[in-house]
Amino acid sequence: MRVGLVSLLHESNTFIREPTTWAHFADHALWTGAEMRRRLESAPHEVGGFFAGLDEAGIEAVPLLFARALPYGPITRETYARLLELVQERIASAGRLDGLLVAPHGATVSELDADADGLWLERVRTQVGPSMQVIGTLDAHANLSPRMVAACDALVAYRSNPHLDQRDRGLEAARLMVRTLRGEIRPVQAAAFPRIAINIERQLTTEPHCRRLYEQADRQLAEPGVLSNSILLGFPYADVAEMGSAVLVVADGDRALAQRLADELAEWLWRHRSDFVARLVSIDDAVERAYREPGPVCLLDMGDNVGGGSPADSTFLAQALDRRGEGRALVCLYDPAAVKVAAAAGPGARVRLAAGGHTDERHGEPLETDFTVVSLHDGKFRETQARHGGFTDCDQGPTAVVRTDRGLTAILTSLRMPPFSLGQITSCGLDPEKFQVLVAKGVIAPVAAYAPICRALIRVNTPGVTTADMAALSYSHRRRPLFPFEPELETWRRPM
Repeated sequence: MRVGLVSLLHESNTFIREPTTWAHFADHALWTGAEMRRRLESAPHEVGGFFAGLDEAGIEAVPLLFARALPYGPITRETYARLLELVQERIASAGRLDGLLVAPHGATVSELDADADGLWLERVRTQVGPSMQVIGTLDAHANLSPRMVAACDALVAYRSNPHLDQRDRGLEAARLMVRTLRGEIRPVQAAAFPRIAINIERQLTTEPHCRRLYEQADRQLAEPGVLSNSILLGFPYADVAEMGSAVLVVADGDRALAQRLADELAEWLWRHRSDFVARLVSIDDAVERAYREPGPVCLLDMGDNVGGGSPADSTFLAQALDRRGEGRALVCLYDPAAVKVAAAAGPGARVRLAAGGHTDERHGEPLETDFTVVSLHDGKFRETQARHGGFTDCDQGPTAVVRTDRGLTAILTSLRMPPFSLGQITSCGLDPEKFQVLVAKGVIAPVAAYAPICRALIRVNTPGVTTADMAALSYSHRRRPLFPFEPELETWRRPM
């Protein structure tokens, strides 16, 4: 038997003014065939799990397409049309297939269709027909749509945030496919859509409020006939009708069972909805606490969450730390122009830089001061552990380490790099444990890397396109009513 593998991944932030283009995919990951296998077969990624699950069953994995760009603005109409065409071309040229393993993100938005994942899955279903098994994975931040559910026989979402179980979920999906093709099971799925937007600040799955939700989901897995269930935490930075939480249950031939259990999970989440409202800490309070507590302390820059599409050049925390003047602090800023100036000057030189703050007014003014160039690097590093995102080879472009007279150290990069790995720091010859304060431009994703060395991690309510203060974002297309925007809402039982 032969099973095709297709993945089209993008987390689209509709509050970003610049769109995602074909170049963003081509520069990051656009692989087919043998190249797709070489890059992903051993990776801690769901597609790596696809390969492993099919290989262990002796089923031929047919790598068709892997397309991924870093989170950014919505995908242009032309780019998404081209990606859709490529998906369908690759499937059409694959020869006979017995099934498809698919890996959408679940929070992709394009100018062509706001429910972009629903669109490509729907197109695939139409192409392969109703009898072929289509089973796949979703990011836990998916804004699930009824179209996604209808287009697939089963979908399995990551169960951890930070996403450390991506390969495991890919393996789970592949094993569901194997059992289905062998005639052992007949997966059917049902979803429920509680009218709740879970704040990004409350999405750490090891914290008690989330842990209790997943324990409730785990208890369902012991029921006869239940094959899988998933909690979709949602992505609040996509202003679309699907924005918000959802739950999904896969049962063996019993859609009524799947729906009943999905409704039960939705009801549990609704009863505990107040646990998922943000607890926000101001910049001043966070910086004061960071210097008061034993270090290192990690300040999580929620408004400049690179893994959520932000520009990586917000200076609000950098400015506050430099004004404080206590030094022993480290921040990363995306600033290709400043890297070029530092590189031209060379290590040991003093240069005047206006670092960061170039994207727009929402992310602060440039940090303009004298810097000493400490070192220069190529920006490439490798992460050997399973980390959020599922990738091992990283590249933040030509990089300069510079330091202000007040002792703030800045890693200036030429490419945006989410802080999923301490390699971002150690590859520059720096020991993160020697700093009192480390700034990581994320919310939950950096925790896996930073928690082992930091005495405390503080989620900071900074401004920006990924601010945790959802009331500061102007939504035009979200569901209404939706908790906590409409706190008087009395029931979750409203159709999508």
